[in-house]
Amino acid sequence: MAEAYIVAAARTAGGRRNGKLSGWHPVDLAAQVINALLDRSGVDPARVDDVLMGCVSQVGEQSTNVARNAVLASRLPESVPGTSIDRQCGSSQQALHFAAQAVMSGAMDFVIAAGVESMSRVPMFTPSELARTNGLGYYMSPEMRARYPGGDFSQFVGAEMIVSKYGYTRAQLDEYALLSHQRAAAAIETNAFKDEIVPVEVTLADGERTLHTVDEGVRFGATLEGIASVKLLREGGCISAANASQVCDGASGLMVVSARGLEELGIAPLARIHHMSVLGHDPVIMLEAPIPATQRALKKAGMGINEIDLYEVNEAFAPIPLAWLRQLEADPARLNVHGGAISLGHPLGASGTKLMTTLIYALRRHNKRYGLQTMCEGGGMANVTIIERL
Repeated sequence: MAEAYIVAAARTAGGRRNGKLSGWHPVDLAAQVINALLDRSGVDPARVDDVLMGCVSQVGEQSTNVARNAVLASRLPESVPGTSIDRQCGSSQQALHFAAQAVMSGAMDFVIAAGVESMSRVPMFTPSELARTNGLGYYMSPEMRARYPGGDFSQFVGAEMIVSKYGYTRAQLDEYALLSHQRAAAAIETNAFKDEIVPVEVTLADGERTLHTVDEGVRFGATLEGIASVKLLREGGCISAANASQVCDGASGLMVVSARGLEELGIAPLARIHHMSVLGHDPVIMLEAPIPATQRALKKAGMGINEIDLYEVNEAFAPIPLAWLRQLEADPARLNVHGGAISLGHPLGASGTKLMTTLIYALRRHNKRYGLQTMCEGGGMANVTIIERL
């Protein structure tokens, strides 16, 4: 069977809301990652067949095909096309799947799968709310409301529904959040992210120019007491800003090549795509989809969960990875070993290739073979990708 290989992976360090990366136009930030992938892979820019870029809030600075605009801001020639993908939080993971499918089909040899999101400059919900407040309608159609009469779909409501369904307490969620910060802090202190991060120049508040190389949201001195003191998002609930993913600015990407492209490059790949799939699920509880999606993916791949060495399950909200661990009967020690979105941030459309970049380097650092990535997505979906480190 035809194969798809990843030969380069890169991401920016995350930036907090209105933080160090907020001065970057998202198109230019994405272009920095594209250029880094060219440098790391050695691919002739003119040989790149396509750029597939995930982005959730495709409005304003991220509108009008942000992928093509990033191509035009990068070192790629004008001949390289680009297209933007919205599968909500899984947008750039889907970009990876499309890139792999393109090279496995024989249609292409060199494809960049990437993602970008500046949540400082294009805040979450801007596309829908900007239109609604200006009289341009809303995404919930009459037929959708007839089928799902309970009101608008909400990730926050879905997270609380999972808390109730699986019987978690706020203390358990906060303990998991603390672990995320502890793991991320340890990863930074041991330079675990050094090779995956693309340094980008930023201007500090005092006007000093410096390179941004450390994820800005990690709380190195996090305590359970501090996390527990954060106000709940709704009275009587368990979800707070401290046990949910952080708003984040960032870009990430992967260079995906065919066997023919790999031979042309003459370099060793980082990883091989072993399995990829996507599943739709209940859009009301919304965030539970990674569980059945992973169960189905493992069955299709002919693997058991214990054959997977490391897992990346996006920490959109603490109950998501916790419920996933329980239902998959997975090893907690293999999950998000370098922290997750609660500590490192969740730059929406960039998170898919961001997590994959971290997974690839974590497998290499810990000398492991198989990795699995999944994440919940708006509308009740989940992508699953299994890779083999080479």
